[in-house]
Amino acid sequence: MSEPPRFDRGHTDDLMSFLAASPTPYHAVANAAERLEKAGFRQVAETDAWDTATSAGSAAGTGGRYVLRGGAIIAWYVPEGASAHTPFRIVGAHTDSPNLRVKPRPDSGAHGWRQVAVEIYGGPLLNSWLDRDLGLAGRLSLRDGSTRLVNVDRPLLRVPQLAIHLDRSVNADGLKLDKQRHMQPIWGMGDDVRDGDLIAFLEETAGLPAGEVTGWDLMVHSVEPPAHLGRDRELVAGPRMDNLLSVHAATAALAAVAGKGSDLSCIPVLAAFDHEENGSQSDTGADGPLLGGVLERSVFARGGSYEDRARAFAGSVCLSSDTGHAVHPNYAERHDPTHHPRVDGGPILKVNVNNRYATDGSGRAVFAAACEKAEVPFQSFVSNNAMPCGTTIGPITAARHGIRTVDIGVAILSMHSARELCGAKDPFLLANALVAFLDG
Repeated sequence: MSEPPRFDRGHTDDLMSFLAASPTPYHAVANAAERLEKAGFRQVAETDAWDTATSAGSAAGTGGRYVLRGGAIIAWYVPEGASAHTPFRIVGAHTDSPNLRVKPRPDSGAHGWRQVAVEIYGGPLLNSWLDRDLGLAGRLSLRDGSTRLVNVDRPLLRVPQLAIHLDRSVNADGLKLDKQRHMQPIWGMGDDVRDGDLIAFLEETAGLPAGEVTGWDLMVHSVEPPAHLGRDRELVAGPRMDNLLSVHAATAALAAVAGKGSDLSCIPVLAAFDHEENGSQSDTGADGPLLGGVLERSVFARGGSYEDRARAFAGSVCLSSDTGHAVHPNYAERHDPTHHPRVDGGPILKVNVNNRYATDGSGRAVFAAACEKAEVPFQSFVSNNAMPCGTTIGPITAARHGIRTVDIGVAILSMHSARELCGAKDPFLLANALVAFLDG
């Protein structure tokens, strides 16, 4: 049997490039799709009929296919000779991160400052967005029904913090931010605020005629690039690791195992969803029909029946890969005293008996086997009993599709900050574990 390639430090360097090029979910899935295209995958439209060649791909010369919808991508590889009831091996992740998103009437300002009206998306650490050079990116919807990605990746906006002379108790009493009054960024000077100025600027930036944009999904991002830090460059600081780190690793792993062709016993799948940070309830979220619809159509296009679909789903496994909390040296008491995941200690297995994570004992065995095969160490994460943990797409995937699901990820610091921190080895350790899992 041929062995897929193992990832090394170059994977982490590539992750940094991926983070920098993916300021929004729309850019992230476009970049993932481009990487899969280079590995021989081809896009299929949801509105087209899916025949055997479309789904299995052998007649078309490749089994790699993907579907794009908004900020989500589902990609899969059907090896030659796969039956209609061949089970799936799925890596699930999400493309969105907490941030500031532009409101329907974005042009605002007061007292000689021109501002952009924003809404808070998800649960960001608000203070991490203060006094930071910010760009603006997203998706523009045009009059002809098409969309255009835009990325102003230069210092354009800033949310200025109040000077300490006007808030002398801030260091003693803590910073208190009102989401409506204190988080609106400035982008210029002037009293003549006019509706349409921001969109007109973006039309010009994107090379579009005036008045061409009729809708938008825009968000701000830090323009500071990802960087190695530490004495020996053993750490990586960068934006949107939660959860583009997993999207990048899963994309690389899927491309690697697809190179094995017919030498696969399962159908490897990447499922990267949008809107995890606000509940996953959308047509591109994990609580929507996208994944189930794609997998079912793949079964039926291979001549399968509902019985084949049920058999395939019953034998399938999903790794829900999302970042988790490394032990914080300054707040170790906030963690469970017997579970202190460390950076560069390998991926973490997330456990919560109240089903905030989907992992159970049988799921642990699946992940342990993949890590052993990949020669990758792993750690366990459980929350301090006095602090409720977050959740992931894992329980949603398990409940919605009846697929056994295991929650894993990479341990990081500063989760939901505009700039997060991980170990330089963990990204490629995760990718190697995902290769072993998808390889069956």
